[in-house]
Amino acid sequence: MSWLLLALLAVPLAGAASLTAPAFRGRAVSLHGIAVSAVTFVLAVVVAAVFDYGDAGRMRLQTDWSWIPGLDLRFHLGVDGISLPLVVLTALLSLLCFVHLAGHPPDGGRLRALVFTLLVLEVGMIGTFLALDLLLFFVFFEVVLIPMYFVIAIWGGRHRRAAAVKFILYTLLGSAVLLLGLLVIWTQTGTLDMVELTARHGAGIARSVQIVAFLAVGIGLAVKTPMWPLHTWLPDAHTEAPTVGSVLLAGVLLKMGSYGFARIAIPILPEGAAALAPWLGALAVVGIIYGSLACLAQRDLKRMIAYSSVGHMGFVLLGFATLTPVGMNAALFGNIAHGLITGLLFFVAGGIKERYGTADMVRLGGGMLRRLPYIGSLLTFACVASLGLPGLAGFWGEMLALLGAFRPAAGLSRPLFLVFMAVGGVGTVLTAAYFLVMLSRVTHGRAREIVPVGPPLASSEEVRVVLGPGEPVEPVATGTAVADVEDSGPAPSGARLPRADAPAPSGARLPRAGRLADVTAGELAAWVPLVALTILFGVWPKALLALTGPAVQAIFGLGGGAG
Repeated sequence: MSWLLLALLAVPLAGAASLTAPAFRGRAVSLHGIAVSAVTFVLAVVVAAVFDYGDAGRMRLQTDWSWIPGLDLRFHLGVDGISLPLVVLTALLSLLCFVHLAGHPPDGGRLRALVFTLLVLEVGMIGTFLALDLLLFFVFFEVVLIPMYFVIAIWGGRHRRAAAVKFILYTLLGSAVLLLGLLVIWTQTGTLDMVELTARHGAGIARSVQIVAFLAVGIGLAVKTPMWPLHTWLPDAHTEAPTVGSVLLAGVLLKMGSYGFARIAIPILPEGAAALAPWLGALAVVGIIYGSLACLAQRDLKRMIAYSSVGHMGFVLLGFATLTPVGMNAALFGNIAHGLITGLLFFVAGGIKERYGTADMVRLGGGMLRRLPYIGSLLTFACVASLGLPGLAGFWGEMLALLGAFRPAAGLSRPLFLVFMAVGGVGTVLTAAYFLVMLSRVTHGRAREIVPVGPPLASSEEVRVVLGPGEPVEPVATGTAVADVEDSGPAPSGARLPRADAPAPSGARLPRAGRLADVTAGELAAWVPLVALTILFGVWPKALLALTGPAVQAIFGLGGGAG
């Protein structure tokens, strides 16, 4: 069955290549993207179905071919309890992005180019989680950068070029440092095989060399994670990226960095990890507090969600820093939970921006639960899941990370990690604060008159409303901006606000069509699976922990194996 892993890479790659045929035009391009990603997702589900859950700590379905014989490089693929959930998550989010894209064509046009780019991106993302050769891992790690650059630069917002350049510069510089660290490992061990290196647990690499290698590898991975203070590319990239780009960036690309800590940095360089774990924990909790405070200062909804990722990934890094099975399981669980919840948040935020023409929370006003009850409810659900409400997936990663900090690995300063735990606890309070503040601004309060523009909204123009004496003038949201409503002066006694179907009074421009559309069937198809999985892993965390647990035990030499 080793062909399954090759098929996971071959199907999206072949799907991208076939788009060069001129026959694909219009709706056929969207359907092609859905079909190819659906086949890829089915293959990922088959991999999960045939996986040996009784021995999840061993590599399964391996493919090991000679790649470059002169350098002893191999095309080595495999999957275990750590990588399997990420492979399935990647395939699922890619499919949901194509479903969403079918009902929301890109603003910049060039649909075929976008579908091609996303399929190439899927190859790189899945390949990163399957690679078992350090250089092959690096190749797939880099493959994702160029497609994501074009997704942001071509189909992003007003400042997309600057955001894309910032993204590519940060990630390429981080990758250069990562490559140096991988080469240090190679020169010391004579092999790039990740299975063999994990089985050695650092044997053959001097402690000083491990520290240098862990520092280099850690910096390269931290840029992609992202860890404070190497995170500054992320808010701009998320704010300017189209909805599908933001979903994949938050749901998968950030996980590639944290996955590298679990697959490479900690198991291959254990002494380097032990020496630098306190620094990793310190930067993690700074990121938690910084991300939360930055969220409280944001007006843009997408930018706030981006900064929330800095805080949530801080909990993931804190789990790794404890160097315990509990902490690492917390990090791996937090990875999946963050991918599901933040993916949903960016989907909903994208839907809101399309309807209102802005993601500015002040300009959105309040009353979304009255105006758009289903979208407002989905936004509320995603926020309470992200703030760590018990019974939803976001709770377990944060709680277990704090529990891991309560009892860190032997050799680490327990008083120091108790401080980290306390600071992380403050971060959970701040996380609840910024999400609740955002919900109070956007979903609650008085609903404002909305004039929709563009699909899925009805076309309309700015409306000028005649207000009664003493009534405040309120802004009106439109599909491109929020225009100030002009006060036409005192109205006669008993005057009423004009209706959309009434003759327009002098000086009033009324909408040509009705209200904002609430959630569509296509959006529900893309969003509901994330809601369901968030609830599933929240009420049944063992479904994921039973898979990652044996693999984590194997990393720490407590059981399992590298088979």
